[in-house]
Amino acid sequence: MMSMALLLLLAIGLGLAGWLAARARAWSFRRSGTERLAALPSYHGWYVALWIVVPVLIFIMIWSAIEPGLVLQSVLADPAAANLPTFDFQRNALLAEARNVATGAAAGVYNPAAQPLVEPFRTALAEFRWIGAIGTLLIGFAGGAWAFLKVKPDFAARTKVERIVMAMLLLASLVAILTTLGIVASLVFETVRFFGMVSPIDFLFGLHWGPDPMANAANPDPTRYGALPLFWGTIFIGAIIAMIVAIPLGLMSAIYLTQYAHPTWRKWLKPLLEILAGVPTVVYGYFAALTVAPWIRDVAQAVGITNASSESALAAGLVMGVMIIPFVSSMADDSIAAVPQAMRDGSLAMGATKSETIRKVLVPAALPGIVGGVMLAISRAIGETMIVVMAAGATANLTVNPLETMTTVTYQIVAMLTGEGSFDHPATLSAFALGFVLFLVTLALNIIALRVVKRFREAYE
Repeated sequence: MMSMALLLLLAIGLGLAGWLAARARAWSFRRSGTERLAALPSYHGWYVALWIVVPVLIFIMIWSAIEPGLVLQSVLADPAAANLPTFDFQRNALLAEARNVATGAAAGVYNPAAQPLVEPFRTALAEFRWIGAIGTLLIGFAGGAWAFLKVKPDFAARTKVERIVMAMLLLASLVAILTTLGIVASLVFETVRFFGMVSPIDFLFGLHWGPDPMANAANPDPTRYGALPLFWGTIFIGAIIAMIVAIPLGLMSAIYLTQYAHPTWRKWLKPLLEILAGVPTVVYGYFAALTVAPWIRDVAQAVGITNASSESALAAGLVMGVMIIPFVSSMADDSIAAVPQAMRDGSLAMGATKSETIRKVLVPAALPGIVGGVMLAISRAIGETMIVVMAAGATANLTVNPLETMTTVTYQIVAMLTGEGSFDHPATLSAFALGFVLFLVTLALNIIALRVVKRFREAYE
């Protein structure tokens, strides 16, 4: 039985053999001296190796995607699968248990009904893995033979290899674009389905959010899908409270590190500050829920606010602001440090103090980078989930009181997509509509940031 790892090793081995064979053939042409080679022998080797490895890797990826389905069909066609339960959950559990035993992932079955399926799984896995190995060999030999026959003294192997590599680099560069297009397409498709059940006006401007996954999907109540409290909670926590914390602290820390800190202090403080960006968000959530939120509640009660909650937008926003300080600080630090030294010296030579130079020369000149860092921080904040889950609560509340509970778009997306809800129900589809709106908001923020950066960059070039 050959696993996918062995198929990859087989592909590498075939490519190495093709490289050695083609390189040796090209060297034989050079040693004969009958004709000058159009490319170095190594390029001939790489040409043959690429024609072996690339088609084989494509076949392995396709085969790894379709092999589990073929194995399952083979097992279900076996007489041992005739007594499987009709309920999908029980049926899939038995099949998964038998497959784990057949592959060696489990020592034995817990449900005796899965035992008759173990041997059919072993047989099917062995059969289709050998088919995969034979397919790998055939494709590798076919590609290698076709490329090997082209190895001749006048063959421009270097040009061919460079074109193949350029095509691979282009494909790699398109992965991010194609992934984004796929995400947008899936969001748009499901959002259109949701707006076929609930009016976009009711969704975007409604004041009450309370989807009921158990309600009749054919006749949903549009008044329960008003997402305006979610949008306000996302903006209030992520773009207002968090930014009130992150922008001043991040900018002031960047100014201190670039203009006032001793090099020794800077060498230690900058990495320590950037460690904040690497702390898992669930840790920030625990800190917000167990420390910050109770402290805010106690302080509010001490000053006479009796209805202060242990879950509040203020607690989530404060901790979120601390989390995104490195995004603002690092971008501002790099932008201020990149300002030409001549601008600093010219300002000081004109009689400006150091603080005046920072306020009137360095910060305006570094404004594009600072704005970029702020926009990146806002995008990071409005997409945060764990801190909101653990500190802000789950109540969709349209209020300006930071001491009350609130929720955000990201939390409701998680809530709607977890569980056993049907993907044809408007409550589940509402998560895609929320995700689409969130995508448009972050896209708009990036466009605004680019326009601001372009405007100020032109002013200082």
